[in-house]
This record gives sequence, C-alpha cells and structure tokens, in this order.
Amino acid sequence: MSDKWTINENGKIVFPIPEKVKTPWFASRGDLPATLEYTNGTMYEKVEAVAKKYPNNIALDFMGKHITYRHMIDQINTCAKSLRILGVRENDKVTIAMPNCPQAIYMLYAVNLVGAIANMVHPLSAEKEIENYLNMSESIMVVTLDQFYHKIEAIRKNTKVQNVIIARIRDELTRPIRVGYMLTEGRKIAKIPEDAPVFQWPDFIGLGKHCGYEYRVKRQSDAPAAILYSGGTTGTTKGIMLTNLNFNALSEQVIAANPMFRPGDKMLAAMPLFHGFGLGVCLHTMLSQGGRCILVPRFTPKSYAKLITKYKCNFIAGVPTLYEALLRLPSMKGADLSCLKGVFSGGDSLSIELKKKLDKFLFDHNGKVQVREGYGTTECVTASCLTPPQMHKEGSIGIPFPDTYYKIVEPGTDKELPFGEEGEILLAGPSVMMGYMDMPEETAETLRTHDDGLTWVYTGDLGSMDNEGFIYFKGRAKRMIISSGYNIYPAQLENIFDAHEKVQMSCCIGVPDDYKMQKVKMFVKPAGGVPSTDEGKEALKAELLAYAKKHIAKYSMPYDIEFRDELPKTLVGKVAYRVLEEEEEAKRKAEAEAAAAAEAK
Repeated sequence: MSDKWTINENGKIVFPIPEKVKTPWFASRGDLPATLEYTNGTMYEKVEAVAKKYPNNIALDFMGKHITYRHMIDQINTCAKSLRILGVRENDKVTIAMPNCPQAIYMLYAVNLVGAIANMVHPLSAEKEIENYLNMSESIMVVTLDQFYHKIEAIRKNTKVQNVIIARIRDELTRPIRVGYMLTEGRKIAKIPEDAPVFQWPDFIGLGKHCGYEYRVKRQSDAPAAILYSGGTTGTTKGIMLTNLNFNALSEQVIAANPMFRPGDKMLAAMPLFHGFGLGVCLHTMLSQGGRCILVPRFTPKSYAKLITKYKCNFIAGVPTLYEALLRLPSMKGADLSCLKGVFSGGDSLSIELKKKLDKFLFDHNGKVQVREGYGTTECVTASCLTPPQMHKEGSIGIPFPDTYYKIVEPGTDKELPFGEEGEILLAGPSVMMGYMDMPEETAETLRTHDDGLTWVYTGDLGSMDNEGFIYFKGRAKRMIISSGYNIYPAQLENIFDAHEKVQMSCCIGVPDDYKMQKVKMFVKPAGGVPSTDEGKEALKAELLAYAKKHIAKYSMPYDIEFRDELPKTLVGKVAYRVLEEEEEAKRKAEAEAAAAAEAK
C-alpha cells in the first residue's frame, strides 16, 4: 500500500481509510475491525518482543525436540554474530535453501537482525533453477542441508556466492531420535568431502564467539526483508521483494481474522518456508504472536494426519489435494479433532463438494469448526482474503483482511465493475510487495496507483464481488497449471524443452488428476522426426526426462511425454494448447466410459 501511513501516539503504524474507496468493506465484517495498528520495526524485533514476554513457552517442535522462545532467540543472536564475522552486511542477500527445520528459522531471523535480505529458495529445485535464483538475487551466501551440498557445489562457480553453510537434520534431534534417523534417512545422504570449501553448522555457529562488535543493524519497517519467487501474473519467474512491514502487517491481520487464537496455540507448519503461506502465516505469524510451530521438514498425508493428533494442533492449513487424501486415510478413523480452532484451505479452488465432505468429516470427528477458504498472491506475501469464522457463502473465498481492499475491474483497466459482474481481481493493502526485483517494467504493469490513492496489484485472476463484500474466485486469467498447490507455468517448461537439440517444438498442458488436481503432460515434435520404433521413442523420452530433471523442479516434472509429427496451431501460428487439452479430456472420458461398460458386464 503506497498510501501514506502514519505513526500514532503509541508508536504504531496506522493506515487511514481512503475516502474514495467505494466497495462495501464494512457490510459483512462482523467483529472484524476495519483497521489495525502495526509494529513499527523489523520481523526480528517483533519476535524478540514476544520472546521477552513468553521466554519459557515452546516456540518450535521439531521431530520430538522442544525449543523455547529464550533458546530460539539466543540461537538467532549467535547466528547473527557469525554472519557478521563472515562479512554479511546491510542489504546483502543470503539464500536459504532449507526445509522446515530449526536452523532455517535461526538463519531467517539472524539475516533480518544484521540488516540483510533472506532469499528463500526451494531446496528441491533443479540445479539450473537454483543457479538462476542465486544470480538474480546476487546472493553472497547459501545455507542448505548436507543432502543438497553436491547440487550447490555444482553451480557455485557460476555465481557470486562466497560462503556455503551446511546444516544437518541430525544436529537438531534428541539422542534417541538421532540414532533412528542415522539408521534410516541419514544413511542415504552422500558424504561431503573433508576438504569441501564450506562451513559446517557447528563451526559456523562457533564463529559468533569471536564477534566483539555491534552486529545488530537498525532497519525501518519499509526496508526489504525477504525475497520469494513466483511466476507472477505472466508466468515469467520473478523475485518478489517483501518488506518487514509486509510480514508484520500480515501477522496482525491473520490474528484479527482469527480472534480465537491464544498464545501457546499450536500450528502445524507443514507448508514450506519458501512459500508465502509457510513463511508468512505458519512461521512468522505464529512466532510473532506467541504461537507454537510444529515444524514438518517433509510430510505425506499420513504423517500430516499423525502430527495433527499427536500434538493436538489448533490450526492446520493445506491445499485441497491434501485434504482429499486425509479423507481416505484409515488412520483418521476415530481421530479426535476437537482441538482444532482453524482449518484453512488455499493454493487452489476448494470445490463445493469437497468442502461439504470436509465439513462433515470434521463434524464426525468432534471438530467444532468448518474449513475456511482463503485467497491471495505472493505479491502480498500470501492470503489477503479469508472466509470469516461464523459467516460462509457457498462458493465464496471470503472477505478481505483489515486495511486490505479488493475490487473487480475490466481486465487490464481501472474501470470498476458493478457487484456480481466478473472481471479481474485487484487488491491493495499493507502486505503488498515493494515490487519485482530488478524488473521495473513488470512491476509497473502489476502495481498501479489509481485515483483513489491506493496502489493496486493486478492479479491476473478472474472473480466477482457481491454487495456485502464477499469475493468469488472464478479462474486464472493467465495460463497456469496447479499441481498439489504448486503453480506451474507451461511457458517455462516449453522454453526448457524447446532448448534441447532434439526438440523442434513442445507444448505443456495440465491433465486432471484425482490426487494432485492436475499433473503435467508434454507434447513434443522431435527435431529429427518421431522415432519409428517403440525402443527409439522410449530412448528419446528417457533422454528428455533426464534433461528436464536438471532444469526443472521435481513437482514440475511431466508424468508423460507424447511425441507428435505435428502439433495443432492457431490461426496466428501458435501451438493450440487448448486443442490438446480437449483431446486429452475426450480420451479420458472415453476411457472412463469403457471402464464403466466393462464393470457393468
């Protein structure tokens, strides 16, 4: 929100309600306030203040280990001192390529404490993707796990990285758990050479003992704090620059939208830290409000279900595919879910049918709540709209957070549409990004200031709003595949495949899948023609898949490659991907009808 915020008599940041905003923000808010007060400081300072208030409360649970707020803050400060010893200075970029584990949390807030910027990267990204993220951000340091060392080492020489810090999951485990881990998962990790040019985590932390000078850097609320990556609204990878205020404002908004929250409440933090919801809600909101994070470094629906009941979690979040899987788990039979205060769904549309199934499932397992759907974009960290606790409209994704404004316009314009009409979703508020890193034209295209004084994010999504301010998501305006909650941009995959010497042309589509919602399928026109034999086709397919693994993330990998002599074209000569989608849908229906007929016999 570019509009001028002010500091009130309590030293808090406040946003005045814009006079020209005409949408009905107060019609259905219930007890939700229209505006809030926000901490005037950094992410670290907000967490530190809570740690002083609840020093002995548990902040993090990790594979059976309990970490108090006092211990967490001590580790963050020691980590910050070590960063200073290694030369990390204000506005330097430090890449954190880690799953949800204690070292990642310590590093995140330590980076913030020394005035640097955390570059959040998916550790399972392909080598070339990680290399791109490092170079886009000009990172001088990488922090990752031992199992990803060889991936980082392979591309390090092509970047500006000066130091690599290697952490290990086993170092944060209690003795009994560590033994079991080393006999199972630990045995699979390739050893790091003794002369590898890296700092092992214990040695890195030990450097902090030699820091005899000031390591804290005073930063403003509007200073950059973290970079998250997204395809943005166009499908081109962008680094989204987010501020301390973006995260701190989000934490206050989430709590305001969930008045049932109390310090000590437990959140199952299964969403990853490189994801806006994982970082902004599951982690920072909880830790800045006195909550307790159950860290999940890697999860399956089965382990997710086990942790909910083991820790008696109060808040859980997931994508629709995860909840669909939970409904089918035998282990959930008889589970007591009376501990739940909030169940949130995001990342993809929650169908009316699945919501009904989930609500019944919760009721049948002593749940006192229903699933609440939200909406947001990484351009505003994560969610900015949520179904109220006691108010639901079928098909709606809820109402905007306090100080957050939505409007529906004719796509690409500033012409606001009447209630009920479908158009492009725009949003504005204190969690809106600074902009895309080093992409001024793309930033100007996505962030536009209107005559109401607000800077609006053009989401590229289609939706409508009713006369009570409830938002309805209709679909993606841009071409995109959503698989298990991950955004996959076909144009990116096509560019990668087209770069292969044996590919003349490719097209990527999403195929419906019962578990993932969609899975990726590639259609390829080989440069030398389609191989005539099955062996030749299989050999080419294996070669292309091996190539793809080096360039794209695991969740983006196609489940199949189909070779074609020609790909369908539009009148202007582009590949007609919709024709391929229709062909695949027709094939799927024919197979389903054949299966039904066979079963009937």
